Amino acid sequence: MLVCLWATMLGAADKPNIVFILCDDLGYGDVSCNNPQGKIRTPHVDRLASEGMRFTDAHTTSAVCSPTRYSLLTGRYSWRSRLQAGVLGGLSPSLIEPGRLTVAGLLREQGYETGVIGKWHLGLDWVPVPGRPPPPANSIETAAHHGSVDYLLPITRGPLQVGFDDYFGIAASLDMVPYTFILRDRVIAAPTRTKQFPMMLGKTNAFTRNGPAAPEFSADQVLPELTRHAVAWIGQRAEAAKAGRPFFLYLAFASPHTPIVPTKPWQGRSGINPYADFVLQTDDAVGQVMAALDRHGLTTNTLVIFTSDNGCSPQADLKVLAEAGHNPSGPWRGYKADIYEGGHRVPFIVRWPGLVAAGSTAGDLVSLVDFMATCAELLGVTLPPNAGEDSISFLPVLRGQKGRRENLIVHSVNGKFGMRQQAWKLCLTPGSGGWSEPRDNAAYKQGLPEVQLYNLEQDPGETQNLHLKHPEIVERMLRLLEQQVQDGRSTPGPRQSNAVPVDIWKRPAAPKATPSAAKKKSAG
Repeated sequence: MLVCLWATMLGAADKPNIVFILCDDLGYGDVSCNNPQGKIRTPHVDRLASEGMRFTDAHTTSAVCSPTRYSLLTGRYSWRSRLQAGVLGGLSPSLIEPGRLTVAGLLREQGYETGVIGKWHLGLDWVPVPGRPPPPANSIETAAHHGSVDYLLPITRGPLQVGFDDYFGIAASLDMVPYTFILRDRVIAAPTRTKQFPMMLGKTNAFTRNGPAAPEFSADQVLPELTRHAVAWIGQRAEAAKAGRPFFLYLAFASPHTPIVPTKPWQGRSGINPYADFVLQTDDAVGQVMAALDRHGLTTNTLVIFTSDNGCSPQADLKVLAEAGHNPSGPWRGYKADIYEGGHRVPFIVRWPGLVAAGSTAGDLVSLVDFMATCAELLGVTLPPNAGEDSISFLPVLRGQKGRRENLIVHSVNGKFGMRQQAWKLCLTPGSGGWSEPRDNAAYKQGLPEVQLYNLEQDPGETQNLHLKHPEIVERMLRLLEQQVQDGRSTPGPRQSNAVPVDIWKRPAAPKATPSAAKKKSAG
């Protein structure tokens, strides 16, 4: 019945507006519909879930920021790009390759007006200052690079060159320079001052990177400003949308990532700590966007997706949260940066009234990389062979049918690989691959096994490594992972190329022998 209703209504309706809300470092257990035992209440996200579908097995492709955003917009695993580990900075060059189709470009080709508001963190081609060292391509810039770009000249490659009609936001994470807003391809105010902000409100032992900032820029005003722009952007396009020109808004909040700076009205609201307060304020921002859709009569024909770019960061003060009875990862092991579930299993809620069953829950395996193929199928478009190579539509799941994704490759901050296949989780690292204990270097020194295999149905906490008990499963999944890396794609289609050679192990280099050790070895 649901399938028939979908087909009937979709045929009669215009193309849906699409609002994709991406939070920054929000854990799976930070939304109360996922974690009723948690101590942070998120009524607006909970309302989305009650009016739509809540996914319990949704993942990013990476446990950190830039790679997730690349996969979301391109439908391609980020390790197929030049970025093999870590994240970009605010001065890094553009990561999305020239000529590559993005979901924004796809939707614009189908008549959508496209906009991005918020954190970009996919690199921008700033105009270089002659004679200065260029910012690194695949890592965060240092103070030596802060004067390497001309902030007053237009950005030559950014969101406007990869399919977006409009852009308002910040270059990267809110703890990275430059501290200034960007409108389309120019900074709104020149970063003529030097600033830094506390990593968490009230703490004086850790600060963001010290660097160029606009005189009036204040970190605590970023979330309110992004929310105001999003609400206004929707309102400005409401009549055109109702007249037949749909819009796609990619709203990438910079919260609750560091600096953790809830505004004064939200300070102390949670009764736990500033991180919990910041989550509450972010939830309220989601509510303001939903209210704008309601106010302009757009709710019924707007597909809303709410999710996060990775798990909660340890910067949230996990000890204080735990003492309050709150686990931001819910039942899962690990946090942001890790190969473990808490690094990449995220909240994922989809609402489309009348077409997605209200109050439904889906346990199907899905990923943010699947957004592109989902949009394509929704609009009846076939992706070209060199686009969306790892994207698998979850439209059937929204229709109440079985999902199509059978496996998924995930990646940690250190570039370590993992793979899901049914209940099995394979990790190609002896440690967390990230910031949780045991970290990789320590795990190697401890002689921990280089392969981890978990059955998530029986062991959701990833505590029992079964690699010795099931070597055949390890072998099968390893061969599949290697094949998908080599093929340049994980979906049917002609073989494609990765931008650079991909090392799925990234083993530490063997220590160099000292001259005395080398002499003993040759003598022995």
